[in-house]
Amino acid sequence: MTSKILITGGSGQLGYHLQQSAPAGSQLLCPGRDQLDLADTASICAYLEAQQPQAIINAGAYTAVDKAESEPELAARINGEAVAVLADYSAHHSCPLIQVSTDFVFNGEQGHPYLVDQATDPVSVYGQTKLAGETAALTSPLGRVLRTSWVYSEHGHNFVKTILRLAAERDQLAIVADQIGSPTYAANLATAVWQLLDLWPAQRCYHYSDAGVCSWYDFALAIVDESEALGLLNRRPELGPQRSEDYPTPAKRPHYSVMQTSNQALHLPAVHWRAALQTMLNRLSSQQ
Repeated sequence: MTSKILITGGSGQLGYHLQQSAPAGSQLLCPGRDQLDLADTASICAYLEAQQPQAIINAGAYTAVDKAESEPELAARINGEAVAVLADYSAHHSCPLIQVSTDFVFNGEQGHPYLVDQATDPVSVYGQTKLAGETAALTSPLGRVLRTSWVYSEHGHNFVKTILRLAAERDQLAIVADQIGSPTYAANLATAVWQLLDLWPAQRCYHYSDAGVCSWYDFALAIVDESEALGLLNRRPELGPQRSEDYPTPAKRPHYSVMQTSNQALHLPAVHWRAALQTMLNRLSSQQ
């Protein structure tokens, strides 16, 4: 395992779990925005030159999917142009680069799991800029792309914690039921990232998500059920399914973004999303 590893987005969900699960002996570089600003090419270059990392995990991104529609230039700088700078460093310093990407690079229209080599067709600015980041990462011979989906954690802001907050405040919740995907616990995703960096197989692109498929409505039901059983909720709201067209958003979402995972290539077991959710909620409960 490479020892001096730069993790961008270290304060985010994945960044947190990458730090928690880092291999023994790793020297992690987890700069804040004041040290390395992904929206500022000069900032990135200066940091790389000063620190000379031996591997890079780019877990940082512009992830405000709806806001990206009104801030396309900023999203492009962070999700695309910044990766090009990282890839250039990777190529010239023989430095492995893992670019964490998203199911949003697909249009969600095919109705069965996407393979790693299928044609991409993002339907939002966020998806388009993340695809630009993939393309940039792969310009380096040591660039690898790891796509994931519906990430959540006990750390940071995410769908699980939003549902818990709303369930404590409201008697009724309407949840989109016609968008289908695979929730992924950030701790499991971190394991996949470290495994990829350790194995470094020849394949250039990988998919990782927890096993199983559900809608956002199914996911919300499971969150409420499991949280109620653990005592994280002292009241149960009524949950109802909702169509995407009844809840318009600035950015279009893929209706089906399930991906065929690369677990076999990464020598990883399949963990069902419901089991992973239970693990996360148990950890959250123990913190309270």
